Amino acid sequence: MHEAEDAAGLYEGDEIGGVQEFRPWNPHKAQKDVEVGDFYFKRKNYRAALDRYREALYYKYDDAVATYRLAVCQEKLGDAGEARKAYQAYLKILPHGPFAEEAHQALGRLKPEGTETANPGKNPDPQ
Repeated sequence: MHEAEDAAGLYEGDEIGGVQEFRPWNPHKAQKDVEVGDFYFKRKNYRAALDRYREALYYKYDDAVATYRLAVCQEKLGDAGEARKAYQAYLKILPHGPFAEEAHQALGRLKPEGTETANPGKNPDPQ
C-alpha cells in the first residue's frame, strides 16, 4: 500500500490525489439560491438573502451575481469589512461587468478601517 502511495506522490495524512475537500458543482441550484435570495432581499430580509447568496456560492464558486449581491447584503447589515472583500471579489471576477460601477462606488463609500476621519479636528460642513 505504501509503495502505491509513494508512486502517486502521496504523503502521510494526504487524501487520495491530494484533494482534501470536494465541493459540489451545481449551477442550477446556485441560480435557484440567487432567485430565492432576491426574493428575501426585496422584502428587506437581508440576513436570509445573505444566507442564500452564500449557498449559491457554495454550489458555484465564482458566481459574479451572487458575489455582488452578497456584498450588498453585507453592506446593508453593517459588515463593511466583509462587504469590501465581496465587492473586490466581484471586480476580480468581472472587472467590467454589469455591476462594476456600483461596486466601485460602494468601495469608495466603504473606506478601509482607520481612514474614516482624515481630518478629525475639522468640520467639513461649517454653518
